[in-house]
Amino acid sequence: MNRNKRVIRLLSLCVAGAVLAGAQIPIEAYASEKVNLQEVIPSAGAASLVSMTLDEEECIAVAEASHEAFWGYTNLGIANVESGNLNVRAIPGTDGKLVGKMPKGSACEILEVTEDGWAHIISGEVEGYVSMDYLYIGADAKMRALELIRTVAIVNADSLKVRDEASQDSAVLTQVPNGEELEVIEVLDGWVKVSIDGEEAYVSADYVTVEEKLDTAVTMSELRYGQGVSDLRVDIVEYALQFVGNPYVWGGTSLTKGADCSGFTMSVYKNFGISLSHSSRAQANEGTRITADELQPGDLIFYANSSGTINHVAMYIGNGQVVHASSAKTGIKISKYTYRTPVRYVSILQE
Repeated sequence: MNRNKRVIRLLSLCVAGAVLAGAQIPIEAYASEKVNLQEVIPSAGAASLVSMTLDEEECIAVAEASHEAFWGYTNLGIANVESGNLNVRAIPGTDGKLVGKMPKGSACEILEVTEDGWAHIISGEVEGYVSMDYLYIGADAKMRALELIRTVAIVNADSLKVRDEASQDSAVLTQVPNGEELEVIEVLDGWVKVSIDGEEAYVSADYVTVEEKLDTAVTMSELRYGQGVSDLRVDIVEYALQFVGNPYVWGGTSLTKGADCSGFTMSVYKNFGISLSHSSRAQANEGTRITADELQPGDLIFYANSSGTINHVAMYIGNGQVVHASSAKTGIKISKYTYRTPVRYVSILQE
């Protein structure tokens, strides 16, 4: 990397904790030996930083000294895997019991590093050990985090109406429960524009808290499918869960390179010799309709738009959760099955 690009990245580290507020940093500003932050980011609003003139070494020092500002992490690690998940184990070693999984790009706090290359970490509700071979650390982790950070709206009402337009008179797309996170597209006057399974919608700003966050590990209990279910259902769910973290691609059917919601469920079932249509609306009419009380792991749950047309499908995995190809932003993920209002439940398996 040439000096200009390196300094731009280092400056990003220096001011990340101070919130740049969208300030533009032109490359030509770094032609000299010293960089005057007051000149290149006058609108950053970080007075303690923009009044300084820093060279490259000083930039590194500021970044290291202010690492506490990085979304609550003091020693940040980012899962560096090509696809799928990074295993978190109870003890340092490949023979350790699995206690959780870190999806690609998820964050952790590194507590310490063992002599044989294992990191003791905390990620969300998971504490354990991961191989240092699969972690971004230091400045690399911070720069990766700047690319991965996402803005979410956390619902703080019992049941929040998600609308087609930014108006109380607009049609209700779905309802979202307390504590659910919605991907933020834009914060407006009194409203927040969000994406729900790739579809744009609006929620009242009065009933959400908007914040930035990094993804974290998934606990094994979150991956658990439940007890007393058939071996086939267990196999289907375990097969589906190995693709968590892989990409969403509209029209796609590849579990590794990218699938959309119905392409994901279709391809999972195809692995077990069961054919489904590549359409959420069509899949809703295949198999047997059931009630929420009859749900078992491997069953399909469907969601609709404000006109009642089914436009999304997810697979129930037990423990009140689904796995689904949600959107291009989040990829294949795990959610509560009530993360939006279900409209139909279908059992594909004939047992």
